[in-house]
Amino acid sequence: MFDMNDCLTVCGKTYRLIRLLGHGKGGYSYLADCGERQVVLKQIHHEPCDYYTFGNKIEAECRDYQRLKDAGIRIPAMLAVDIEAERIVKEYIEGETILNYVREGVSVEPYLPQVREMAAQAKAHGLNIDYFPTNFVVHDGLIWYVDYECNGYMDEWSFDNWGVKYWSRTPEFEEYLRRHEKIGAQ
Repeated sequence: MFDMNDCLTVCGKTYRLIRLLGHGKGGYSYLADCGERQVVLKQIHHEPCDYYTFGNKIEAECRDYQRLKDAGIRIPAMLAVDIEAERIVKEYIEGETILNYVREGVSVEPYLPQVREMAAQAKAHGLNIDYFPTNFVVHDGLIWYVDYECNGYMDEWSFDNWGVKYWSRTPEFEEYLRRHEKIGAQ
């Protein structure tokens, strides 16, 4: 993890880190400034994950990005990749996450048809995306899948069988908040 205002380079271009956006299974994502615009800079990490097995993470990000584009999933554009430094720069989609909406009691009902359409597109291409609500940002009334992770389709990990459990104040969502807040407080 880097400090804010650190500068990192990707393909010879310098990016100033503004704030941490998220820490996932595969890396740390930062809001960054490169002079002309704000972007997301993702630094791949190699921290252990007891429930997911990875191969080459940077190659998987590039491959999954193309698979998602081919499936017609609304995702931010990949702007640069530095294989050696294991860094990706992608378009920044400004907005609130579905997780924040659910946490604050804002109805996500208007976005369910959109996520179900994404789920149908993914399934038609033999894929599942990670339906966890941190991975979806609302911008101008549209939801964007801001992660590039996708896997081969399995019915148990579909939106209707898994993801929907985290798109409202379900026991699963409440358990996530309890664990997350406990970890964040340490």
